[in-house]
Amino acid sequence: MVFVSGQVPIDPATGELDGVDVATQARRSLANVRAILEAAGASMTDVVKTTVFLTDMADFAAMNAVYAEAFAGHAPARATVAVAGLPMGAIVEIEAIAVPPGG
Repeated sequence: MVFVSGQVPIDPATGELDGVDVATQARRSLANVRAILEAAGASMTDVVKTTVFLTDMADFAAMNAVYAEAFAGHAPARATVAVAGLPMGAIVEIEAIAVPPGG
């Protein structure tokens, strides 16, 4: 199993927060999740569970559209929760659990 800790939208090249809107931040968070999975020999299709943290549930629809693109028809179990704040002022954070083939 691969456990990906919560990924806020940090651009690994700059170390800075990527974007101010939830769609941009969700794309970066999911790209960071994907990079960690690939480094561990897994992929997004191996993800069985995610947790999405949002600072404003009004952002759910925009985040969900990006999330659906990232998983391209694969639908892992997901919990989405509202939180008071996230590191570096992010508005979204995403964690994942994956089971790669043979795992």
